[in-house]
Parts: sequence; structure tokens; C-alpha cells
Amino acid sequence: MIEFLVAWITQAIQAVGYVGVFILMAFESMILPVPSEAVMPFAGFLVSQGTFSFWTVVLVSTLGSIAGSLISYAIGYYGGLPFVHRLGKYFFLNKRHLEWTHRFFEKKGSLTIFVSRFIPVVRHLISIPAGVAKMDLKRFIFFTTIGAAIWNTFLLYVGMKLAENWTVITKYTKFLDIAVIVIIVAYIFLHVRHAAKKRKKRNP
Repeated sequence: MIEFLVAWITQAIQAVGYVGVFILMAFESMILPVPSEAVMPFAGFLVSQGTFSFWTVVLVSTLGSIAGSLISYAIGYYGGLPFVHRLGKYFFLNKRHLEWTHRFFEKKGSLTIFVSRFIPVVRHLISIPAGVAKMDLKRFIFFTTIGAAIWNTFLLYVGMKLAENWTVITKYTKFLDIAVIVIIVAYIFLHVRHAAKKRKKRNP
């Protein structure tokens, strides 16, 4: 499956250039199974070859992420969870993953939109619960933009450095995702512990 997607992604980008990056990253931010770990590293390879401009790819890919996220947000906003549950199977949507993501959003709030860009599965679905919850659109776009820009730039840079060996990253995607999750969990743990210590000092 991964090999098929990689082949399809590379053909799409080679055929329509920056437009392909935009469309694929829009798909990636929706509920379609398009991995950013294949799109952005290949774009990075093209940057290393002088075919693409680094900052143009960052801009185009981030705009694509925003566009896809807004479509998913609208699905949740206007259709709600019943609509998603009823038609999700036609969009490769895993109901269990959606319900887990919805709970994740309810617990963490709007900051989740930023953090989710670095978490596998969640980043494909998080915009739907945000729409269902009718999250403030400006805040949604802000956190989506910052998170997507950081993640896309990171993958693009890695692909640029790997050059012809960019496909290596697709083989280690799971390890990359796990590493990112560990870093995020560690950050949240330290943040919570720090907040607890501050409360303890205020209320001895």
C-alpha cells in the first residue's frame, strides 16, 4: 500500500508541480489516506535538484494543509458526527479513530489543533471534531497554520538533505511518529508537573 501511494504521489507531483503538492497536502489534511511523510520528502528531493524552491513548497504545502483542514472543519460544522458516521466509510474514515480524536479534542481544547499536526491518525481527523465543536474559525486557522508549517517544513528539510535517498523516511515513518509522540507526551508531562508545582507554592 505504501509503495503504491509513494508511486502515485511522485507521479502527481512530477505531472503538475506545485499544484500537486497543494492538492496532496489538502488530501492529507482531510480524511484521505495520503501520508505527508511521502509528499514532503519527495518535494524536498526536488528542491535538492533545483526543480522546486524551498520556501515556495513551504507556502504551497501549508496552504494545502489549511484548505484540507477547512473542508474537514466544514464537514464537522455543518454535518456533525451523525453525518460523518453515516458517510465516513466512503472516505476511508475509521469510526473508532474519529471517536478517539473527538475525545482528545474535548480534553485538550484548541491547542490540540496545533499538537495534532505531529500525531499520526489524529492529524487526518482532528479538524472534524473542531468543526463539530464549532471552534472559533480564526483560532482554528491560526493553530492549523502554525502546526502545519512546522511539520511540513521539517519533512521538506529532511527530504532535501536525504536527496536521492528520500524514500528512506517512508520506511521509518512509524519510528518517526513514535519519536514525535514521545517528545509531545514528555513536554505535556513536564508542563503539567511545572503547573502543579506552581499551584503547590501558591497553596501550601
